[in-house]
Amino acid sequence: MIPLLAVLLTVAPADLVPVRWSSADPASLELVRGTAVNCLLVEEKDWSGAFIEQAAKSGVQTLALLRPSTGVVEAAGRAKKAGFTGAVLEGDFEAPVRESLRRTLEQWKMQVIELPSRTGIRFESDDPIVGTSQGLWPGVQADAEGKHKAAPSGAAWIDTNTGFLRYARAATQSTVWLGNLPPAGAMIPAERYLQAIGDAAMTGARWVVSLDAESNGKLLAGDKRALADWKRITGLLHYFEEHKEWRGAQPFAQLALVEDAHSGALLSGGVLDMIAVKHTPVRPVPPSHLKPGVMEGAKLAVNVDPSSLNDGQKDVLKAFTRTGGTLLTGPPGWKFPEPRPGQIVLEKGDLGKLDEIWRELNSLTGRKNLGARLFNVSTMLSNLQESADRSKVILQLVNYSDYPVENLTVHVLGRYKSAYLYRPGGPTVTLEGYEVEDGTGLDVDQVGSVATLVLTR
Repeated sequence: MIPLLAVLLTVAPADLVPVRWSSADPASLELVRGTAVNCLLVEEKDWSGAFIEQAAKSGVQTLALLRPSTGVVEAAGRAKKAGFTGAVLEGDFEAPVRESLRRTLEQWKMQVIELPSRTGIRFESDDPIVGTSQGLWPGVQADAEGKHKAAPSGAAWIDTNTGFLRYARAATQSTVWLGNLPPAGAMIPAERYLQAIGDAAMTGARWVVSLDAESNGKLLAGDKRALADWKRITGLLHYFEEHKEWRGAQPFAQLALVEDAHSGALLSGGVLDMIAVKHTPVRPVPPSHLKPGVMEGAKLAVNVDPSSLNDGQKDVLKAFTRTGGTLLTGPPGWKFPEPRPGQIVLEKGDLGKLDEIWRELNSLTGRKNLGARLFNVSTMLSNLQESADRSKVILQLVNYSDYPVENLTVHVLGRYKSAYLYRPGGPTVTLEGYEVEDGTGLDVDQVGSVATLVLTR
C-alpha cells in the first residue's frame, strides 16, 4: 500500500478539489484521471481497500464520510483499516464526541475536515479547511409560471450562497468548503452544476461537487451525454485551478458591511446578498476585526446591529466617520432577529424589518461607483477583488441563467494599463478600455457560465 504521509503531502489542503464519489470500483477513477479532481469523499457503502489503494497510486486523496451516530467511533476504525487518508465529519456532533473523534483520527495521522451546520462552523479554529454541509442550490428563482421572481432590489431573485461565503472568507484564513447537495429526486442539467461551482469559487471558496443520483448513475455507466457534461464540470474546476492566485485576492470595495453570526452573517438572502444583486462591491467586516486601519479605503459603512459591538469596536467606526466616512446603522433600539435552529435563509418577515436599512442604503449607493458598476447583468452576480500586491483588480462574473448573457458593460474605478477577459475553455481576450466618468469602461460580448476580468495597474 502507498505510504499514507506520501499521499498527504502531495497536495496542500488549500489545493484539494473535492467531489463526492459514489463508486467502489477502481476503474471509475478513470473519470478523474487528467482532471483537476484530486480529492474524493466516500460513503461507507463504497469503502473499498482496492479503490483507496488505486486512488493513492493516481495521486487522489480519499476521505471517509462520517456522520453523527452511535457507531461512529467504530466506523472511524473501519475507515482507518480501509486505508483512508482522512475523514470528513459531516453534521453536528456533540462536542465531547467530536473532540474525542478528532483526537483519535489525528493520532492515526488522518486529516480531519468538519462540515457541520452553518452555526457550528468554528471560524476561529486552526483547521486548514473549514466548511458546512448547509447551503442553497444556486440559480435564478422562477414562479409557478416559469417567470423570474424579483428580489427587493428589483433584479431577478437569485438563490446564492455568496453572501454567507463572503463573510466566511472574511472571518477565517482557512479554505472554505460548501458541501450542500443538489435537489433530491431530479436530474440536474450541467449548467446548474457550473453555477454551483462558480457560486462558491467567485468568493474563493469551494463547492464539494455532488452529482444527483441519476446523473451519477449515467456517468458511471459511460453514457455519452453524461460524459460530455462531466467534461464541462471538470473543465470549470480546471479553470479555477489554473488561476489559484484568484483565491487569495481580497475584496476591492469602498462599501464595508459590519456583521457577524448574531447579525445575519450566516443567513442567505440578507443585506449582503441584496447589495450583491445590485452589483455594488462590498467588503464584509466581522466586528472582531474592527481595529485601527481596517476601514482603510472605505467611504461608506453599514453596521447591521450596533447593539452587538463593544466600546472599542464602536470607537473604530466613530473614527471612520470623523475622517469623512458615512455610517449607516439600524434604527435606535433595533436588533437583528435571532435565527431559528437550522435556519439558513432570511425569512420574509425578517426581510421586512430590514426595509429601512435597505431603502437608505439603496438611496446612498444608487448611482455611485463604489468599486464597479455593471449593466445588462440581471441574471448574474459579480465579485470585485484586488490581488495581494494590489497590482491587479479581478472581477468574477457568474451567470445563473441557463443561456449566455450578451453585451454587458462594466465601469471599474481607476485607470488601468491593460484588461484581459478569461473564459473557461476559451482563449484569453485583450479588451480595449475606455474612459468613463468614474474610471474605466469595458465591454464584454458574451458570458456563458463564468467569466473573469483581470485589470492591471
